[in-house]
Amino acid sequence: MTQPTTAPYGEWVSPFPISLLTAGVVSLGEIRAADGVRWWLEGRPDENGSQVLIRRATDGVETRLTPEGFNARTRVHEYGGAAYVIDGDLVVVSDFSTGRLNQIQPSGELRPLTPDRAWRFADLVVDRARNRLAAIREDHEPDTIARHGEAENSLVAIDLDSGAVTVLASGADFFAAPRLSPDGRRLAWLEWSHPNLPWDGSELRLADVAADGSVGGAITVAGSSADWISQPRWSPDGVLHFVAEPNGWMNIHRLVGGRADVVAELDAEFASPEWVFGISSYDFLPDDSIVAIGRSGSRDRLYRLGPVAGRVDLIEVPFTEMSSLVVDGDRIVLRAASPTSPPAIIELDPETGKTTVLRQSMSTVFDPVDISSPEPVEFPTAGGRTAFGLFYPPHNRLVRGPADELPPLIVTSHGGPTGSASSAFQVGTQLFTSRGYAVLDVDYGGSTGYGREYRKRLEGEWGVVDLDDCVNGARWLTERGRVDGERLAIRGGSASGYTTLCAVTFSDAFRAGASYFGIGDLETFVAQTHKFESRYLDRLIGPYPERKDLYHDRSPLNFPERISCPVLILQGAEDRVVPPAQAEQIVDALWERHLPHAYLLFPGEDHGFRSAANIIRSLEAELSFYGQVFGFAPADNIEPIRIEFLETDPPAQAEG
Repeated sequence: MTQPTTAPYGEWVSPFPISLLTAGVVSLGEIRAADGVRWWLEGRPDENGSQVLIRRATDGVETRLTPEGFNARTRVHEYGGAAYVIDGDLVVVSDFSTGRLNQIQPSGELRPLTPDRAWRFADLVVDRARNRLAAIREDHEPDTIARHGEAENSLVAIDLDSGAVTVLASGADFFAAPRLSPDGRRLAWLEWSHPNLPWDGSELRLADVAADGSVGGAITVAGSSADWISQPRWSPDGVLHFVAEPNGWMNIHRLVGGRADVVAELDAEFASPEWVFGISSYDFLPDDSIVAIGRSGSRDRLYRLGPVAGRVDLIEVPFTEMSSLVVDGDRIVLRAASPTSPPAIIELDPETGKTTVLRQSMSTVFDPVDISSPEPVEFPTAGGRTAFGLFYPPHNRLVRGPADELPPLIVTSHGGPTGSASSAFQVGTQLFTSRGYAVLDVDYGGSTGYGREYRKRLEGEWGVVDLDDCVNGARWLTERGRVDGERLAIRGGSASGYTTLCAVTFSDAFRAGASYFGIGDLETFVAQTHKFESRYLDRLIGPYPERKDLYHDRSPLNFPERISCPVLILQGAEDRVVPPAQAEQIVDALWERHLPHAYLLFPGEDHGFRSAANIIRSLEAELSFYGQVFGFAPADNIEPIRIEFLETDPPAQAEG
């Protein structure tokens, strides 16, 4: 066996080339299944990130249903989701570029279904008896925005012959999850209004559908402006189910006699925040039991609930991250991953536990001995509380670090900010650990998967709790001799990018920071962001302008003189969630004060990079950035970035 060589941390020759970020890589999601046929969406970096609709026949043959150049996405709520619907030979899909729905003909041709208007559609449901779809529409017509000051959302019906659109329900600021009962006589949906996002409080509405297709007399059967309701779904025998948290955890309930009964009460989360439409965490098996994904302890588990009341069984699977679950007959189809296996579409027999891989997200096969596996960690944080995370030690079977040296640490956290750290194999993490970096993925207060009390820690405290938890996680690892406290970096995108900018401004714990489309000015964000998040900060910070002081005090842009280390800023030019003006304000402030920084703007990218070239370039820029800041040369042959003022005018350290 080859003995490992010794090399400084950060200079290791990695078995994971940077090209693995996109080589043979696709994203997988929105799985559908019926009669042995499977469908899903693939996001393809080599097609500028376009999503492609794929059909897998019973014989395993895969067919591309959407043509090249067509992006099967929707922009409702900007983040989209639930961009297509399948029902027998009916296939309807959203065109990202126009917002129109298109029906895919048997010939493969696209027939535009909805009018050529500034409308967007998502969460489509087929109503065969009335030859129509139910869907969520977001109206961006200029006269609509002029009247309302923002886009208008409603629940609509779309005639499958004419494409005519009829409003079924309106009045709330947001709608989601229209679900038609098996007999077609009742329609359930979710709605909520500003300042809430759905997990802050939403109502499950239920109405009869009249013979003429109209919907009237809707009543609220669960939820309120202060109670989160998620994923309404009808069982095959016509019982309405949903996920709610009256006891502090998002558990599955059913509506019986007008009352919500919990199916099984567990300290686990069976729903995740609806940043996108169409999330599916549970479905019904033929014996009337429910198969469901529950999250706790920094990982997902697969449960079988029932059919006997109160019965709970754990289905043993080799996966720690699961989503997009559907049932077809006696088979479960879902997206699944583990610390040593990238996300894949899996078919599972719940009786035997046998799994079949239908589609891998990566074409490369990895040797588990090359992979750094996550260690779940708990550490003390501000206020005498505990925070959580996943720690990845540096790992490379061919290289080790010097005996008298500790590795640099990269702290990161999820976006959202309601998400959670993922234990799935991620090339990005392994690119760092295999080069001699340690990585800490922090589940700061506000994260999902630890119950309502933990999630609500962030209310009124964004920019405080998340920052404290990231800093305290890094310091905890330093105190235990796991990492070099003089070489701590922090990175993140979107909400995590904001945490990153806060960390380099309001703390002196880190020596480098890399922000992907992070928020620098909260007041600008409130003024410029889209409808879905336009009031989000009311809860995370405080009502605006009443708490203008908090918005000012927690905006890194207002305190450039306190930036304590070099900063790398990466930004998509087409980002509507965090517009480029946010990044450029920070860059201008850094220039004015001659503070070390680098800025990369990526044309054509929005909130999250999808182009293969840009994904690779951004990671190369990070490696070059850390190398220059920490004083080592990456082993990769990459184009260095220029860090303004790094050598000529290093920043003074901010006082603690």
